[in-house]
Amino acid sequence: MENRSGRVTTKKDQGILHIGIQRPDKKNALTLAMYDALTTALNLAEDDNQIRVVLLHGTESCFTSGNDLHDFAKNPPQGENSPVFRFLRAISQARKPLIAMVSGAAVGIGTTMLLHCDLVYADETARFQLPFVNLGLCPEAASSYLLPKLVGYLHASEILLLGETIAADKALELGLVNSIFPSTDLSQQVRNKALQLAAQPPASVRLTKSLLREQQAQQISEVMSKEGKLFLQQLAKPEAQEAIKAFSEKRKADFSQFS
Repeated sequence: MENRSGRVTTKKDQGILHIGIQRPDKKNALTLAMYDALTTALNLAEDDNQIRVVLLHGTESCFTSGNDLHDFAKNPPQGENSPVFRFLRAISQARKPLIAMVSGAAVGIGTTMLLHCDLVYADETARFQLPFVNLGLCPEAASSYLLPKLVGYLHASEILLLGETIAADKALELGLVNSIFPSTDLSQQVRNKALQLAAQPPASVRLTKSLLREQQAQQISEVMSKEGKLFLQQLAKPEAQEAIKAFSEKRKADFSQFS
């Protein structure tokens, strides 16, 4: 069974819910409608007893380039109940195991959503980037809390402050991904992992995930809320407006006028 909602697809298969970000003509950039569809799919997984595992993926050439900045500029988030923040709450509070399969670019929320997944697999083409500062913004998805815990403070500072691209081998070294597979084998290898996990005792899997996550659940919620408020404040400021305008005009942003 496969359903399509905008550019997000869902397919149930042997206890696995495949959620696909499928907008290759725009490098899988996420719109408000796509965030709504992703949230709906995650909620479906929570409510369907036949679903044991959720598998998130993009296309063969790209996971997601992050927010569609044109859609984002026209329809900026209007508070914590906006589609993007509802999606982040849904993925951070998911009870069932989440597996991510990454090929190509994983930019912005394309990387921060991975911090809420339980297993992350990629191929050698995967590239990760958190360019929030580059855009005059601040981290989101509790990444200012989760990233230092995962990779250490100095690495997290470099990733967030400079916004540079991280190659697949470096991501593996830092612990951002579990394994790197050849592009030709990635889909089958990840499917095998998902089937293996789906065959495990489901209540035990959910309980183990809960125990792994519960010690930081409150902190994640609080940091995510604080980041969200600051993100919205930054979005309205001149630095972010210059960054978004420069992106639209395909030029380098000039922040020399700001102090």
